[in-house]
Amino acid sequence: MTNLEPSPPRLSLLQLFLRFLRFGILAFGGPVAQIAMVKQALVEEERWISPARFNRLLAVMQILPGPEAHELCVHLGMVARGRIGGLLAGLGFMLPGFVLMLGAAWLYKDWIVGNPAMVPVFLGVQIAVLAIILRAVQRICTHILEDRLLWLLGAASLGATLAGAPFWIPLIAAASIYSIAARPVVAAAVFLAAVVLAFLMSGVGPTVKAHVAASEAGIIALFIAGLKGGLLTFGGAYTAIPYVRTDTVGRGWLSDASFLDGVALAGMLPAPLVIFATFAGYVAGELPGAVAITVGMFLPAFAFSMIFFERLEAIVENPALHRALAGVAAAVVGVIAATLLQLGWATALRVSSPVAGMAIFAGAVAAVMLLKGKWVAPALVIGAGVAGWLLNP
Repeated sequence: MTNLEPSPPRLSLLQLFLRFLRFGILAFGGPVAQIAMVKQALVEEERWISPARFNRLLAVMQILPGPEAHELCVHLGMVARGRIGGLLAGLGFMLPGFVLMLGAAWLYKDWIVGNPAMVPVFLGVQIAVLAIILRAVQRICTHILEDRLLWLLGAASLGATLAGAPFWIPLIAAASIYSIAARPVVAAAVFLAAVVLAFLMSGVGPTVKAHVAASEAGIIALFIAGLKGGLLTFGGAYTAIPYVRTDTVGRGWLSDASFLDGVALAGMLPAPLVIFATFAGYVAGELPGAVAITVGMFLPAFAFSMIFFERLEAIVENPALHRALAGVAAAVVGVIAATLLQLGWATALRVSSPVAGMAIFAGAVAAVMLLKGKWVAPALVIGAGVAGWLLNP
């Protein structure tokens, strides 16, 4: 009897690596386009796994933190050749974007930043990135904040972040409160304790200060910055922005302007958007810093698939874990919304013509709200740069 169960072809480790390297080279357009590309090739055409299994796997990856397209590649690599296959598939998918971002960061740091002629161009780009992040926050809200309590937890996290509370307080509090929502008295006590703790610890941790020399950037601190972002990317790569910003911009290792430039470049390269961390790491600590923060950022994406491969679906089906992760995700939405406000304020202070700045922002918001397609963000960034140059001659 013929076995019709889908299965991957027999590939050597080199063939497997090159297959996913090709996916990485073509990975333009963000996670939706990247996932569609992998599904078309490996599920619909070559039948590595069944469409039903792929959909279940995608649902699991969307619940866990990390870039979904990269995690899918790791998982499919393991289906083909075990854990070493998962490692090679993940490396193949991320390497093109990593190398290109290293080149872009080198050009930016050594040849572009500080050039007076480029200031209005990049200011226009930064304003457009704010519009893109705003759109991302709106989309994340629709997917994550599914009831009134989650909205309240997100709003509380927004307030706590703006007040300077350490990032972990709203995350732990939101996970706990949503997990025990059926016991309102206990949940209210947890909320009150979190408010008191946030008040006592407000302002503790890195604060934005004058830019310092790149050599002062600690490699371990950059690795932790990436790891924090990789563990907390719930609902999309944009949710990693607050944590990487806090541990790089917040320590004075690069400016908010440079940070936004890195996010803009990440949206134009064939890579998961979290590759902006490589840019931040390079500007902060050159090649060692870029490698350290990138390893930290992608480590969870490798680990969740490679360590929990056999039990991944069963673990995520746990109802208690579902509620805890939903609470964390709601808090992350509040953190990124607060970061958007902080980045917007920092950008507004550098705009010499408020009318021109508002015109670029309004046009960018209209574009991201009305237009669709994988080339919208790159075209918008380029257009905003040209507008910045024209409106600030």
